[in-house]
Amino acid sequence: MKVGILAGGKGTRLAEETVVKPKPMVEIGGRPIIWHIMQHYAHYGFKEFVVALGYKGEVLKKYMVDYAALSGNLRVDLGSGEINSHGGTQSDWVVDLVETGMETMTGGRIKRLAPYVGDETFMLTWGDGVSDINLKDLLAFHKSHGKLATLTAVRPPARYGHLIFDGDRIAKFDEKPQIGEGWINGAFFVLEPEVFDYVEGDETQWEHEPMERLAADGQLMAYKHESFWQCMDTLREKHILETIWQSGKAPWGHE
Repeated sequence: MKVGILAGGKGTRLAEETVVKPKPMVEIGGRPIIWHIMQHYAHYGFKEFVVALGYKGEVLKKYMVDYAALSGNLRVDLGSGEINSHGGTQSDWVVDLVETGMETMTGGRIKRLAPYVGDETFMLTWGDGVSDINLKDLLAFHKSHGKLATLTAVRPPARYGHLIFDGDRIAKFDEKPQIGEGWINGAFFVLEPEVFDYVEGDETQWEHEPMERLAADGQLMAYKHESFWQCMDTLREKHILETIWQSGKAPWGHE
């Protein structure tokens, strides 16, 4: 089963880093966050990726080429110029890196992946969020309901502490982040190829008309994930993920 990853955004709220690289190439623990995402899918046996490129896509291409060359041992014949990699910790992933346009919206990027996905069920997520979601359970849920689309619904931690008032007096001061009350779209989709028909073109945002129409047609289901999920929209969130990774207990990490 193919896994689509949207990696074309500019990541303007991470401008300190994304001026020279696309958002999915911002590193957590010395590895781009897209690597962490791919590693999670690969852990569950999903190792065929289709990555939608846009802003600074050449950086991601170069990383994948270098990763293939440098992750194992190399034998270099300086006379002939022949290079062979062997041994080491090579990944058995297959990655299509697809240019989907600099200014294309999310829906347009997804539609441009259609020729690479084919006429089969596929997975899709954003290139800037990690989770400990059990992907086998997610897929089983999708297959059980028979609809066109499943999204993973999450309850993210609130960004700030919580104040409780008695008039103007603060009755309770609690700086610990509160668990969010509402569910939000956490990506980690499972989709049928018919969803491409819901996307008009490059100007279409996946989160607007396509998903709204899927919901109106009764074709959009939610897999409710109560455990760890974190996106990386800001430097603060990058720091949160970095701290978790350095603790050695990252919920999304796999050996």
